[in-house]
Amino acid sequence: MKPYPGAYLDYLLYFHAERDYFECHEVMEEFWKEHPGDERGRTYVALIQIAVGMYHIRRGNRIGALKMLQSAAANAEAIHLSSLGLDSGKLQHLLSETLRQIEHHEYSYYDINLPIADPELTAWCMEACERKGWTWLAPSALLDEQLTHKHTKRDRSEVILERARQQQIRKEKGGAK
Repeated sequence: MKPYPGAYLDYLLYFHAERDYFECHEVMEEFWKEHPGDERGRTYVALIQIAVGMYHIRRGNRIGALKMLQSAAANAEAIHLSSLGLDSGKLQHLLSETLRQIEHHEYSYYDINLPIADPELTAWCMEACERKGWTWLAPSALLDEQLTHKHTKRDRSEVILERARQQQIRKEKGGAK
């Protein structure tokens, strides 16, 4: 199999098996921030935006979903999608159709699957899911409040502590002038 970034592989598993779009966002955003010069940067952002758009629409946030998916369509670069084993034409069509449905209030949440063009990548994902006890292409657990509203239900204590620490550092630097 071609060497794909580990965070991207995790993204695919969360996206297609767990339908945990919040985790998709987390793993890809961290990777993207850690690799600021990566030529696929805009496409990583597009993948993040697709996950966030799906998270929004599953929660009923039509406007948030529209904004994210429109941005994703603009950021997804065909050459880089292909280098990540995706069919760029099919993905753009999927995004266009999903956006059209949302814009015309014809959209009722359903899971989408990213069009993976690399059969070795699909096979790897399926095997990884099996090892984890996950089901590849499983439907969203729509009644799972933790999954659907993860951003409000997760433990944010580490984030809050880190923000306070950074604020204290800035305060100390400002006082030292």
